[in-house]
Amino acid sequence: MPSIVKTLRVAADPNRLRILLLLKGEELSVAELQEILTMGQSTISTHLSQLKQAGLVEDRRTGKNNLYRLAPGNGSPLDEILGQAEREIPEAAGDQSARTRVLRKRQDKTRAFFDSVAGRLNRDYVPGKSWKSLAEALLRLLPPMVIADLGAGEGSFALLLARRARRVLAVDSSARMIDVGREEARRSHIANVDFRLGDMEDLPLAAGEADLAFFSQSLHHALHPERALEEAARILAPGGRVVILDLARHRFEEARELYADEWLGFSESELELMLAGAGFTQIETALVDKEAEPPHFQTLLALAQKADPGARV
Repeated sequence: MPSIVKTLRVAADPNRLRILLLLKGEELSVAELQEILTMGQSTISTHLSQLKQAGLVEDRRTGKNNLYRLAPGNGSPLDEILGQAEREIPEAAGDQSARTRVLRKRQDKTRAFFDSVAGRLNRDYVPGKSWKSLAEALLRLLPPMVIADLGAGEGSFALLLARRARRVLAVDSSARMIDVGREEARRSHIANVDFRLGDMEDLPLAAGEADLAFFSQSLHHALHPERALEEAARILAPGGRVVILDLARHRFEEARELYADEWLGFSESELELMLAGAGFTQIETALVDKEAEPPHFQTLLALAQKADPGARV
């Protein structure tokens, strides 16, 4: 934990306080901070360097950029300083609005990618999508139920699930993907799939509406995977289950540009921690597939259950 003297010295500058407020609960790049604060790159980089030296922020490499965030474990007095700064710095409210716009641009980039490939996604290569991994998950599904397919894309998996499910709630943030899915459902005479436009982190579903939540190669597109899992927990009935099929952590950086990936997969421990943090129990993870061709993507399967308050211990 940084010393109080260091914290007070570094946080004495109003612009560094604005940066700390922006990094509170969100990761941002230098370019994004430039856009929000309308300052030069060298000025922001200097401020970040001083904050990093003081142990108040940390960064992680993602593609060509570094993303900065508040360093964990700072607590007081930084919390008290930022709470007061939020009330006293006149630009703080505008900074938060600008940050929301910047993050929306990130999400728009992902949506634009999926809009551009709508109608041909199933004919193009998508890392980690294999019938073997899907079958591994399907074998573990319970009898007919209400299933939420989160990040459903064109709905190919939702339509497959619909043959056994009571109802499938297919959610995707791309309007064109939703249109393609609805048209395919109409052509296939499948009536028990409800396509809904929405974000994985703010689902257009009621609390307890689903028995099973499914992420099929979609979680690594979420800006905040932990929030997507919290939303999955919210829309599940007590005792409901979540199933995740996603890429195991890899180093193929080109995936960010080629497939609009926000995250380069996840490790088993990362998924377990996020699921536990979202309130899930009985967590299981396993590697279920490895591609033969470079870069040898591996598919990770995770299953967990939402606690049932009425269940006997």
